[in-house]
Amino acid sequence: PHRTKLYEDPPSVCWPIVYSPDYNITFMGLEKLHPFDAGKWGKVINFLKEEKLIADDLIVQAREATDEDLLVVHTRRYLNKLKWSFVVATITEIPPVAFLPNFVVQRKVLKPLRTQTGGTIMAGKLAVDRGWAINVGGGFHHCSSDKGGGFCAYADITLAVKFLFERVQGVSKATIIDLDAHQGNGHERDFMDDHRVYIMDAYNRYIYPGDGFAKRAIKRKVELEWGTEDTEYLQKVHTHVEGALNELKPDIIVYNAGTDILDGDPLGGLAISPQGIVKRDEVVFKAARRRRIPILMVTSGGYQKRTARIIADSILNLHNLGLIDKELATSGAGNPKVEQMIRDSAKDLTNLS
Repeated sequence: PHRTKLYEDPPSVCWPIVYSPDYNITFMGLEKLHPFDAGKWGKVINFLKEEKLIADDLIVQAREATDEDLLVVHTRRYLNKLKWSFVVATITEIPPVAFLPNFVVQRKVLKPLRTQTGGTIMAGKLAVDRGWAINVGGGFHHCSSDKGGGFCAYADITLAVKFLFERVQGVSKATIIDLDAHQGNGHERDFMDDHRVYIMDAYNRYIYPGDGFAKRAIKRKVELEWGTEDTEYLQKVHTHVEGALNELKPDIIVYNAGTDILDGDPLGGLAISPQGIVKRDEVVFKAARRRRIPILMVTSGGYQKRTARIIADSILNLHNLGLIDKELATSGAGNPKVEQMIRDSAKDLTNLS
């Protein structure tokens, strides 16, 4: 495989939480023309710092994915298309971008997205090494090898999985659990005929992208109605995550944890409370930890000002429950603390059902 900086080992004192200030898209207020809070990622980190969970030198600094990294999945033809500002405007759904010189678009829009993509690839290796990892950005699940859309210009989920298959010994099966409000048609198209990848996708069946072709790649399809609320949602997530992991035990779980399921999201059309989102993430992490499957979480969609706080609260909750922690991360299985945790979470789940 090609040489990449993305797989160099970060200092062992770091939490497997990946971020860079370069994630945030800010220029001339143009980002305000998209419902996306383009500074969301930095806000999540600030909340986690305020709560003293992390400090700058304790998080893994994301690096930008290079062309060579991107070519592991993307076609050269697709990457060349991004040299046209109007193409990027269409993909990011920010029309005025079409009128900017491409060097500005590269620096102000695509570089942040490439850095988040590098972050997801890095987090894939970290998850295998440490048992879990969170990329505070990423989750561009509408992008496939040769087509972007829905604010997604690079296929970071596909890339992370393909990198693991090609470079990490013992990773030959992956499960994608996509719980963003939208169907994850990008990775679905990329892995359509790949039997190593099991996809579970729960989404509002009536909204973008409605990609019928891509749906053929979903092994567990959970199609939700408008305005679905916590009780029904959490029950479905619990049932299907358990079902998916019982059907196939993967070597890695990629969890696309979109917060656009939040009640009031202008694009998601579902009605999940902040507490419901925190609980959802807990259900997924418990299922992974109990089976000792490494899990990589990306944050994906979420279009309201309050989503950054919810993502931070969820990470704090996972930590409070011992589902993520720094020590556990480095020592892994065989650790008495882990064994105890696995027993506890098994108890919790019995209570939950």
